Amino acid sequence: MGGYGSAKIAGSHIAADSVPAQPASITQRTTSIESTFTCDGRKHCSQMTSCAEATCFIQHCPHTQMDGDYDGRPCESQWCSDGWGC
Repeated sequence: MGGYGSAKIAGSHIAADSVPAQPASITQRTTSIESTFTCDGRKHCSQMTSCAEATCFIQHCPHTQMDGDYDGRPCESQWCSDGWGC
């Protein structure tokens, strides 16, 4: 028969040696974000204490309301008027 959709995957998992490892810098950055800030229900700029915190919240927490113009830069008039990022 052949054709599209004829390939079969054995088992329900991917072998560990077939998945490329993430660079250490990505793993370390993720760990530091998770250990520094916690998604705790805050969603407004007035509830943040820094640009880094606001940026991490919009990137990792659901239902935030801190990026009114949807440019990826939160709290521009309060915390992120100069440099920004987490």
